[in-house]
Amino acid sequence: MNLRNIAIIAHVDHGKTTLVDQLFRQSGTFRDNQRVEERAMDSNDLEKERGITILAKPTSIEWEGTRINIVDTPGHADFGGEVERILSMVDGVILLVDAAEGAMPQTKFVTGKALALGLRPIVVVNKVDRSDARIQEVLDEVFDLFVTLEASDEQLDFPVLYASGRNGYASEDMDRREGTLTPMFQKIVDHVPPPNLDEDAPFSFLVTLLDRDNFLGRILTGRVQSGVVKVNQPIHALDDDSNVIETGRASKLMSFRGLERVPVEEARAGDIISLAGLAVATVAHTICDTTVTQAIHAQPIDPPTLSMRFAVNDSPMAGREGSKVTSRMIRDRLLREAETNVAIKVTEAADRDSFEVAGRGELQLGVLIETMRREGFELGISRPRVLFAEDENGKKTEPYETVIIDVDEEHSGTVVEKMNLRKAEMTDMRPSTGGKTRITFSAPSRGMIGYHGEFLSDTRGTGIMNRLFEKYGPHKGTIEGRKNGVLISNGAGEAQSYALGPLEDRGILFVGHGEALYEGMIIGENAKTDDLEVNPMKAKQLTNFRASGGKDDQVRLTPPKKMTLEQAIAYIDDDEMVEVTPKSIRLRKRHLDPNERKRASRSKQAA
Repeated sequence: MNLRNIAIIAHVDHGKTTLVDQLFRQSGTFRDNQRVEERAMDSNDLEKERGITILAKPTSIEWEGTRINIVDTPGHADFGGEVERILSMVDGVILLVDAAEGAMPQTKFVTGKALALGLRPIVVVNKVDRSDARIQEVLDEVFDLFVTLEASDEQLDFPVLYASGRNGYASEDMDRREGTLTPMFQKIVDHVPPPNLDEDAPFSFLVTLLDRDNFLGRILTGRVQSGVVKVNQPIHALDDDSNVIETGRASKLMSFRGLERVPVEEARAGDIISLAGLAVATVAHTICDTTVTQAIHAQPIDPPTLSMRFAVNDSPMAGREGSKVTSRMIRDRLLREAETNVAIKVTEAADRDSFEVAGRGELQLGVLIETMRREGFELGISRPRVLFAEDENGKKTEPYETVIIDVDEEHSGTVVEKMNLRKAEMTDMRPSTGGKTRITFSAPSRGMIGYHGEFLSDTRGTGIMNRLFEKYGPHKGTIEGRKNGVLISNGAGEAQSYALGPLEDRGILFVGHGEALYEGMIIGENAKTDDLEVNPMKAKQLTNFRASGGKDDQVRLTPPKKMTLEQAIAYIDDDEMVEVTPKSIRLRKRHLDPNERKRASRSKQAA
C-alpha cells in the first residue's frame, strides 16, 4: 500500500485537532452511525478540560488506496519537546495558520525545526470563513517567516490550501466557501514523498514516544527506519553511544488505524508502529535487529529553561487528603515522567525529601503537577525560577522570551509600562485584527513569571499573550516581584466569620468561614507591602446580654478569592510554597514558625 507520513503543526487554537476530526470523517475512518467525541485526538482528561493538545499522538487514515499516517502535535511552546521528537518520524508537514491571527510564535518555533530537517511544508490557511480574515496578508507573513528561517528555494515554493476545518472543506481557490477535504488528501499524496527507506537492510527503529500498558508493559512508538520486523523476532536496544542496553523479542507489534492501535504480524520501513517486549529501552534509543551495531542519531532537544522544587508535603494537614505522600513515591513518579517526557529533567536534592524539576515553562510543569494531584499525590511546590547559564566570557546569562501581545488600544499604554518594569524591550508595534494592537517584546523569562494574572486584570480580560523561548542573553539585574505582602494565620483552627469580617479591610481574603487553617498558612493578600500575622479564628464571645439594636452584629463576607493551580504558582514569592493535594490548593510560608521566618529573613539580608 502507498504510504505517506505527515505532521500537522500550528499555534494553539488554530484548529488542527478539529481538522483531524474532519479528515477522519471524510476518509471513512468512522462508521456513519459511530458516536465520536468532538476533537477526538484530545483524549486525556486535561486536554478535554483545557481545550488544548498536550501530547503528540499518531493516527492513521486511508484514502483511495493510500495510507496516511498523521501526527497531531501540541500547539503550546511549553510542550515543544513533544514536537521536536516526532518530526523525525514524518516526511512532510502541514502548517496550519489562522486566517486572522496569522503566523504566531509557536508556528515559528516548530516550523524552524521542520525546515531545518529539510521537510517540505503544505501551508493551510484555516478559518477562511472568519469575518476578520486577512488571507493575503497572512500568506505574506508565512512567506516572510520562511525566509527568516532560511528555507530553501524548494521549501519556499510551497502549495497553499484555503480551508475551514470546522466546516470540512479545503480548496486552492481563496474565495471558495464550500466543498470537501478531497483537495487536501490529493495534495498530501502528490506533494509529500513516500518514505525513501531501505526495506532490504536489517530492521532498525528509533523510539520517539513511550507509553505504558498494564498487560504489555512498555510500549515504544516510532517509525521503522529500515528493514522488516515480525512478531517474536529477536531484537536489542542501543543507546546514543551504540552500547547494547537490553536484548529481547518483539512480543507485540501494533499499527495505528484511526483512533485505535491494531495488532499486526509485521511492519516495514516507513511504517509508524508501537512495539512491546522490552523493559529498559526508552525515548531516543534505537531498537534493531541483533546484527545492527550502530545507533540511529536522535534529534537534540532544546534544554529546559525553568525549574521548580517538588517537596514532600510537611504541613500540619499532610496525609489527610492524598494517598501518595512519601518521597519514594514522588521520586518514582517524577523519574517515570522524565523517561516519557524528554523536555523534563529531574534531580534529587541533598535532603532527599525534595526534587528539582526543570522544564520548558510554567504550563508544562503545571500540567505535570495537576496530573500527579489527580493520581492522589500530595506535594509542596516552590516558586518557579529560571535556569541561568554562562557565556564564553564567564558572564551570567538568562533565558529570554519573545512575547507577542494582542491588546485593545486603550490598554496598550498600561501593558508597555508594566513590561518595561519587567525589563522587557519592545521590538515591534503594529495594528492587528479586530481593532487590536499587536506589540512584540523581548523579555527575560524571570520577569514574566507571575505576570499573566496581572496582565488579564490590566486588559479587563480582553488581552491575548503568547510567549516563546528566544535565546540566552545578558543578565538583566534585579527585577521587582510582587508588591503586596500577605496575611498569615497565627494559629491553627477553623476560620470564623467574626474574625474575617474586620480582616477584609486589610486586603483580599483567600479563605472563607469554616475552612481549616494552620499556623503559617497564607489566608489573604495584604493591602500594604509587608506581611502581617493575624488571628482569623477569633469567635464572638457568647453572653446573656442582647445587642442594643435588637439584633446581634451580622457579618456579611465577600466571597474569598480562589486560585487555580497556575495562578497560585505564579503568585507565591521565594519564601512561600503551594501545598497541593487531591482536594485542595493552599498557600503557605516555607517556614511555618514565625521565629524561624525571622531567622531566615535576617540570614538572607546578611547574605
